[in-house]
Amino acid sequence: MSAWADHRPLPEVVGRAVEHERVSGLLDGSPLVTLTGGAGAGKSVLARAVLDERIARHGGTVIRVGCWDGLSDGGLTDALLEAAGLPATTLPQALKEQGGTPFTGAQTVRRGAPLPYEPPRGGPRQARPADGATLAALAAHCVRQGATLLLDDCDPVLDACAQLVRRLLRAEPTLQIVVTSRRSLGLPLERVVDIAPLPVTLGEGIAGPAVELLAARAESEAAPELLVAVCEALEGSPLAIELAARQLDRMSLPQLVAQVSADGPLFYSGPAPTARHTSLYAAHAAGYALCSPTDRRVWARLSVLPGDFDPWLAGCVCASSDVPAPEIDAALERLRLASVLERVRESGGPQDTRAALSPRYRLPRGARDFGRTQLREAGEESAALRRFRQACAALAAEAQIAWQGPDQQIAVRLVEDEQHNLDAALTRPPQDADDALSALEIAVSLWFQWGACGFRREGRAHLDRLLLLSRGDTPLRARALWLAGWLAAQEHALATAEALLDQAWTAAVMHADDDGLARIAHAHGVLALYREDSGAAVACLEEAAGHRSKDPWFGPGPAHSCALLAIALSAVDAEEAANAAHRAWESRHSDGDFWLYSTVLYARALTERAHGRPEAALRACRKALAAKKLVGDPLFIAGARNMLAALRREVREGAAVPEAGAGTRWWQRGGGVRTAPFFSRLRTGS
Repeated sequence: MSAWADHRPLPEVVGRAVEHERVSGLLDGSPLVTLTGGAGAGKSVLARAVLDERIARHGGTVIRVGCWDGLSDGGLTDALLEAAGLPATTLPQALKEQGGTPFTGAQTVRRGAPLPYEPPRGGPRQARPADGATLAALAAHCVRQGATLLLDDCDPVLDACAQLVRRLLRAEPTLQIVVTSRRSLGLPLERVVDIAPLPVTLGEGIAGPAVELLAARAESEAAPELLVAVCEALEGSPLAIELAARQLDRMSLPQLVAQVSADGPLFYSGPAPTARHTSLYAAHAAGYALCSPTDRRVWARLSVLPGDFDPWLAGCVCASSDVPAPEIDAALERLRLASVLERVRESGGPQDTRAALSPRYRLPRGARDFGRTQLREAGEESAALRRFRQACAALAAEAQIAWQGPDQQIAVRLVEDEQHNLDAALTRPPQDADDALSALEIAVSLWFQWGACGFRREGRAHLDRLLLLSRGDTPLRARALWLAGWLAAQEHALATAEALLDQAWTAAVMHADDDGLARIAHAHGVLALYREDSGAAVACLEEAAGHRSKDPWFGPGPAHSCALLAIALSAVDAEEAANAAHRAWESRHSDGDFWLYSTVLYARALTERAHGRPEAALRACRKALAAKKLVGDPLFIAGARNMLAALRREVREGAAVPEAGAGTRWWQRGGGVRTAPFFSRLRTGS
């Protein structure tokens, strides 16, 4: 335990120039710098690299104690004295009389063996603190020698380290101490540098430090896109990248990409200076052993969440008889302080326009894989997955209600915030019929995301799959049939739409669902519009618009039927079209219904254009486009832009007014079909 006692060669530090400069700068003006970060982030390697550089520039030495890998029976103070080379005869006799052994977390798993760490039986025995004279002598010796203390991996004895550091700095304020730990010591003089995973890309297609690290360890020419794919799957974790690179002596890089991208834990292992770093499992097991039973359960249950989450969703998944709901928030914060969780969004402050937003957390892949293994071994995986899907059904229902409320952007933001979780709840195979119904309920509640915000293809794919798994004659299935038919109509799959709407009509009649029959008439009106059959469209949409909905939360409703009726009438009867548009807006749920507002304005633009008033049509089309951008739908936006360009030409050049029915509607826009996956747009609000 002497200065750099192991004399192991340091691996090259890649991609840490910013952190290196920051730590060096803090050491110039602060006596205590702590490097924190998750398992395998490279805290110890960076600390040693910074201190080696300082020794080369300024001289001196480094006294290191590894707190996790075994201490002498005298405890932390004796380990420091031994590393500093102070002879025992020069120390007070009281030091020799101190006994006990602090828990150091030195029990380790065998190399590559996926077994969790277990705390010592009977609990830790903390050593009594050294007397002030001993610590004063130690601190004075370090200052005379120009030595910097490095307390490495302090997690198992964090409180003892904090107490020791406080007393050493009180004795010698000029002493310099560097600490590495998964959490900070919490001392007033402490300056903390958080070591995050390495960035995979730097924007504009530039490979980031994570790719640089993998390329350096792979030691071979490789396609950059494959290196990026590996690093993205490993989320930039330096330890994971190091372990993955060692697999390239037995598999090709494309095979490695396929393996790391597959869903499931990564059990790679390899030689490492400490047993904790032989595998990702071992690295997280070491921290898991230091957690309380409550925090362990919360960690394990959070592993079913694929993306970031807020405390409400965490409570839905984690709360049970052994983890009371009021304890969830505190457990999340403890896990964050222990670098198990990442906080990806702070809660809004009093002066923040986003004050209503709650904080959001994320469990990195390595910690998630480890927690999932613990959950499975405890026999709790099935129950946690079921609670997760039920919570997502509640989220989707909340978004559906918000869509019909005063501001549809609230619903859009909610869905975008929860996109990873909703996607997983929709795509993970159901465990049984009830679980399949929960998934179908999510898909049906998100009808506005599919039909109004432009994700029609994704919605159809989810509904087609889930309808096959949900064979019961239920009102929920009847709604799903209507929704699938409505989306198919908007996707120009007219024959498929008619078949689905026929099934939906049978189910609606069986359940005496008048609202369902009105929605089916609305969908048939959409089909007729797309076929350019104005008479049939007017008849169907008038039927739908005349219905008084009992359930105002689901589906387009009479107001939107009136708006489409105005579009159907725009080319043949300007007065009736204007009346229909007026009725649509007057029957709205709220002034924040941007979907309805944009459709009404589009109908007005069509009416004004068809009847020789291009300037008025241009104003209405601009407003329709602005309103629609607030909630999305690329198809509508592109169609409105095409119409806007044509109207500008007509106004500028005085072109002839198009004949009735001429011109391209938004649903007739040509071009390829969007193939991006569900919720693929850039997220907002996180």
